[in-house]
Amino acid sequence: MTELRKIIIDDKEIEVDPAMTLIQACEEAGVEIPRFCYHERLSIAGNCRMCLVEVVGGPPKPAASCAMQVRDLRPGPEGQPPVVKTNTPMVKKAREGVMEFLLINHPLDCPICDQGGECDLQDQAMAYGVDFSRYREPKRAVDNLNLGPLVGTAMTRCISCTRCVRFTTEVAGITQMGQTGRGEDAEITSYLNQTLDSNLQGNIIDLCPVGALTSKPYSFTARPWELTKTETIDVMDALGSNIRVDTKGREVMRIMPRNHDGVNEEWLSDKSRFVWDGLRRQRLDRPYIREKGKLRPASWAEALAAVSGAMKGKKVAGLIGDLVPVEAAYALKQLVTGLGGNVECRVDNARLPIGNRGAYAGTAAIEDIDSAKEILLVGTNPRNEAPVLNARIRKAWAAGTNVALIGEAVDLTYDYAHLGTDRAALAAAAEKTGNGGLIIVGQGALSEADGEAVLATIHKMAAAAGAKVLVLHTAAARVGAMDIGAVTEGGMKAALEGAEVVYNLGADEVEIDAGAFVIYQGSHGDRGAHRADVILPGAAYVEEQGLFVNTEGRPQLALRAAFPPGEAKENWAILRALSAELGATQPWDTIAQLRQALVGEVPHLARIDEVIENEYAALEDKPLGKADMGFVNAVKDFYLTNPIARASALMAELSASAKARREQKIAAE
Repeated sequence: MTELRKIIIDDKEIEVDPAMTLIQACEEAGVEIPRFCYHERLSIAGNCRMCLVEVVGGPPKPAASCAMQVRDLRPGPEGQPPVVKTNTPMVKKAREGVMEFLLINHPLDCPICDQGGECDLQDQAMAYGVDFSRYREPKRAVDNLNLGPLVGTAMTRCISCTRCVRFTTEVAGITQMGQTGRGEDAEITSYLNQTLDSNLQGNIIDLCPVGALTSKPYSFTARPWELTKTETIDVMDALGSNIRVDTKGREVMRIMPRNHDGVNEEWLSDKSRFVWDGLRRQRLDRPYIREKGKLRPASWAEALAAVSGAMKGKKVAGLIGDLVPVEAAYALKQLVTGLGGNVECRVDNARLPIGNRGAYAGTAAIEDIDSAKEILLVGTNPRNEAPVLNARIRKAWAAGTNVALIGEAVDLTYDYAHLGTDRAALAAAAEKTGNGGLIIVGQGALSEADGEAVLATIHKMAAAAGAKVLVLHTAAARVGAMDIGAVTEGGMKAALEGAEVVYNLGADEVEIDAGAFVIYQGSHGDRGAHRADVILPGAAYVEEQGLFVNTEGRPQLALRAAFPPGEAKENWAILRALSAELGATQPWDTIAQLRQALVGEVPHLARIDEVIENEYAALEDKPLGKADMGFVNAVKDFYLTNPIARASALMAELSASAKARREQKIAAE
């Protein structure tokens, strides 16, 4: 345990870790220090000089509080604690001078700048600047960069804080941005005019303290004070990133990350951030019935009557898609099993063991990545399956963690030992036992016929090495649906066997054989709707309340930010109405009553935002598949994994440019 040191900040004595910087110590004391370049998750640059403070007994000039540690301070002449002052005339004059320098070349763009109203420079100029300027010379201008379709640039506004450079280099792990030139000619630029090749690049928009980097798709569409802000949960991957959805009227205008140290820290993947244009396109806004091979619009009464008529007395199977909240999955399970049918949520054929939460949700928390000495990745490409989780692994790697991979060799933005691609490599690794670390297993390793054997081998390895296992899911709905038991022994094949009616709740990645009557309930006109005989339009993830359990087994509550379009309804409400039509009315009239019934059956779902300690029952040993059978990663195209993303024009453009980038040959090759 580090011995704490006493320090006096503005006449208040506090005890802090000597490794803290002065800016952190001031925050502990409740004193606000202005800053532009300092960011707690990035390395220290010390180049904006806005955070100047006075160190009593130190040099006769202000010190940059972000670049000086508490341990560097000298005690008083008789051993008194060192004294730091943040509001003296010296500090005030220094800050006003820095602000004047920053504004020398800054353009007066505020009325047309997208950052207006949420700009650090505006706020700090008001709080710490002066109300006049002595500068009369012409301002300099800088060419704008083309960083791709996501990040808009106005580089004349740049104040060279280098946050974007440090983020792309340290967190995203790409080396395309940097600073060239010196003095007045210094510019942030992308080398060789490259566009950014990262699925985390949108975070530099949040990091930029001025309007130099803004969101291209959101440009000139709304002002921050016009937006209604709703805190909710992202479902584009199974990480369960905490997000804020900003709406104007009925439209979702933008999606931004919220800070949650246990899940996504304060980062967000580009798909989660920019997929909102997919919420406006290809929407199902009224029920449809297929007649003579063609879909025709219908009323709700007509559609529900057609569905109940088709389901009565027939063998029914229910499929649960990747974006379905736990409440809707539970309502479907009650409905279908009440009719004697089967439900299945493992629509990608993942061999996840039924009822064994330690096996299907793992025994590790996402935060365990930070402290792991060794990390083994099996059959996964976290850069595509959960980019924010991959950034966390990169952070651990940068701090000295050894990373190894069994599976396809891919660029993960950090170095790793590639142990092989097939079952033989896994069997060989199982012979060795390392020290306590973390094994992250992807759905690519579990969706083949020997998935359970792979999982059993991994858990056996973990037990021998004193390691934990994190199962990296690709579907946001999967762990929650497994928790409520929406599974069939034998998987999807067994669930669909002999089914005359298939109730497809948002499962668009599934091929359903001809012959069965298909009811599709979902938000977008995607693959599932094309195969449907009746379409019931449901709400998307920002349009209804719902529980989602993330990949580590943490239940989180998503809140409604907008309303479904047209006649579309909330998913649980459609199933409740259908149950009444079938004469088996479900005993709840509100989502609160439904959630009560759900929690009564699965109590841990009430523990919102807690990582539940999972019980793990040993899996039976089964033989692995052929030794030379390789692991194939689950996500082929990061940008087009679900119906909302496939409806987004921006995701289609990003997917096409990523494909072109992969195929592009460099002249020297």
